[in-house]
Amino acid sequence: MSSNYLNAEISNHIWKTKYRYCDGEHIYDQTIVDTWRRVAKAIANVEINDKEYWEQTFYNALEGFKFIPGGRILAGAGTQHRVTLFNCFVMGTIHDSMESIFENLKEGALTMQQGGGVGYDFSNIRPSGFLAKTTGTIASGPISFMRIWDSTCATLLSTGARRGAMMATLRCDHPDIEEFIGAKHDRKEFRHFNLSVQVSNEFIQAIRANDDWPLIFPVSKNDVKDQIIMRRWSGHTQPIPCKVIKTVKAKSLWEKIMCATYEFAEPGVLFVDTINNHNNLWYQEHITTTNPCGEIPLPAHGACNLGAINLTQFVLKPFTNDARLDFNKIRDITVTATRFLDNVIDASNFPLAQQKKQVLNSRRIGLGVTGLADTLIMLGMHYGKQSARDTAAKIMSSICKTAYQTSVSLAKEKGAFPTLVKKKYLSGKFIKDLPEIIKADINKYGIRNSHLTTIAPTGTTSILANNISSGIEPVFDFTYIRKVLELDGMHKQYKLQDYAYSLWKTLNKNNTALPDQFINAKSLSPVEHLKMQAALQPHVDNAISKTINIPENYPYKEFKNIYLLAYENNLKGCTTFRPNPISGSLLT
Repeated sequence: MSSNYLNAEISNHIWKTKYRYCDGEHIYDQTIVDTWRRVAKAIANVEINDKEYWEQTFYNALEGFKFIPGGRILAGAGTQHRVTLFNCFVMGTIHDSMESIFENLKEGALTMQQGGGVGYDFSNIRPSGFLAKTTGTIASGPISFMRIWDSTCATLLSTGARRGAMMATLRCDHPDIEEFIGAKHDRKEFRHFNLSVQVSNEFIQAIRANDDWPLIFPVSKNDVKDQIIMRRWSGHTQPIPCKVIKTVKAKSLWEKIMCATYEFAEPGVLFVDTINNHNNLWYQEHITTTNPCGEIPLPAHGACNLGAINLTQFVLKPFTNDARLDFNKIRDITVTATRFLDNVIDASNFPLAQQKKQVLNSRRIGLGVTGLADTLIMLGMHYGKQSARDTAAKIMSSICKTAYQTSVSLAKEKGAFPTLVKKKYLSGKFIKDLPEIIKADINKYGIRNSHLTTIAPTGTTSILANNISSGIEPVFDFTYIRKVLELDGMHKQYKLQDYAYSLWKTLNKNNTALPDQFINAKSLSPVEHLKMQAALQPHVDNAISKTINIPENYPYKEFKNIYLLAYENNLKGCTTFRPNPISGSLLT
């Protein structure tokens, strides 16, 4: 490995353009080692005791990409830039008024300006054609206001800010849900948004029973002349009266979602009841949206910082009959990474005071894995087989338990998160499945972080780490060309080799045919994609970002039940991608 650890041209480019610390013409980070030292020092600086010890411990974890913090941490920690170290935000509740709408727009712009991706639930905005309550004019609906957000994001991008990313969600019973489902059919529309439908258990039951499905919106209790349904609505703690605006067939609405997903790769789905039923803070939060990639469901003004353990660095004797994982070292790095991410909370700036308050009250972190597919290949395992899923689940189970044990130890040392109510926390569905010893320790000492594990896409940071496979995604392909946005706004093409493929070639001097475990994303069925996500979800208290790749010629009749299968497997959300003329592709 070269002295600066970056083996590929694109890895060096990613580092120079996204993560290297420069101030005008002055370059602070001469190599990637300087970046790691800068980050380690900044995150250790919040420690009260043994700063030098923790700085070296954090550096040892970062060195060689064993632990890869989120991009905002790599780019911002230890710099003079006024930025946040958090990748993921959900903004405040948008109420049905112009004041609230534009206040939220301002807050979103300030957050994106500092490098944070944002998520919104637009369900509180009254549907198009509805009478506006204060002015008596006709409302234009949530989709029209989403265009303002999209334009704002594009404007921020044009100023040289980090590429903006946003999530928009809408309830499956909102009267404008059909317009929302088709919002990205025009390739010019909503290019900075990911879209997801909030799918409830009640909607799934209506689909299965072929029932009618009412589309509704909150009204005054005095408005009794209309057909009224009591239902919990976004931003409310109890069911409120809602007027039935329109009735559709549940199956017909579901078919529209699936057709749009098949043809245009959006919208995704969020299973909001599953999210809330498995939320560790079920007793104080009701969640209706996520960060832009879906791996962190969050309450209003919630935020989370991310990091991933690079599993490829823990494979012993790769590509041999004795290949295995060093679980002891994986547990060791988990202990360090958990403390590191907890420190990030205290080291970070926050665009808004409400975000800081929400973060400090729960101290959520999102520790996950990356390089899973390459690791399985190095161990001789086929991604689509049960043995690979069992191995992946064993890894994530070990990380989860170790992270929880570490968070209990941090609570003993530094204090539990402020809104912990032990009895209620311990009765949560996810917590109940933890080992008895961990639950007993939480009851005795508390726990530092409300949530600890997630699986994020890690797209850019995985390329930085010499093009390891991203997150838990299968390898896209073993050699391919990627278009990358340059600082001048133009795209440049880079040739990439997958990390495991490159290692295989080096070890075998290019003379040996690839073994059977070298399979790419297109070689796997959608069900094989989904089963890997399902295997890991029991060990993830936040959520999982995973794209189910669909071959272009895959039959719709086989595709159309994939979201229902995701629901049946207790996933919190699901997205698919089938190549299409709207979304195109950065990879070829």
